[in-house]
Amino acid sequence: MIFNTTTAENTAKLLLQINAIKLNPKNPFTWASGWKSPIYCDNRITLSFPEIRKFLQKEFSENILKQFGKPDVIAGVATGAIGIGLLVAEALDLPFVYVRPEPKKHGRQNQIEGHFEAGKSVVVIEDLISTGKSSLQAVEALKAADANILGMAAIFTYGFDVAAENFKQTGIDLFTLSNYPTLIQAAANQSYVSSEEIDTLNAWSKDPANWGK
Repeated sequence: MIFNTTTAENTAKLLLQINAIKLNPKNPFTWASGWKSPIYCDNRITLSFPEIRKFLQKEFSENILKQFGKPDVIAGVATGAIGIGLLVAEALDLPFVYVRPEPKKHGRQNQIEGHFEAGKSVVVIEDLISTGKSSLQAVEALKAADANILGMAAIFTYGFDVAAENFKQTGIDLFTLSNYPTLIQAAANQSYVSSEEIDTLNAWSKDPANWGK
């Protein structure tokens, strides 16, 4: 996983500021997977704040050029990364497509929406990386359309070992604007949580599947 320390710190502060990321160790959230979690992340909230939206657009654009070079196309993973992906494509003056979790059941039965030509280089945009499974499914759909994947860029990652392994196995480079350790440090610095709650948050990240059982 690739990240820029200053960008990661600034991004974490902003996500906490607007409650895009909520920390509640005492009353854990339940994810769709059934996992209990003291953290909940909804980065779509960032689109409602113009200044934060511009910050993310700028950081994504500059770091994509630095890490991957300029691609031919920007692809957003539906639905969470459609908005931010389009902003990145606009900043880089590039075509934009988005990738559904699976092909539509009707009409043209597209999985990739938008005009895409085989052989084009692509950077994939995500809002959040947990296990990486759904993100890499989008990559596979693009590869099936003969895309040249330069890498993936996401707003935030939990940094799970399973995600690191999944990306390693597929050979996809991942850049994230921020990450879990940086977020927890920012939360501690700004007194969002107590030292006891920090211990809980750190314990969760080591074994999220079994935490709280």
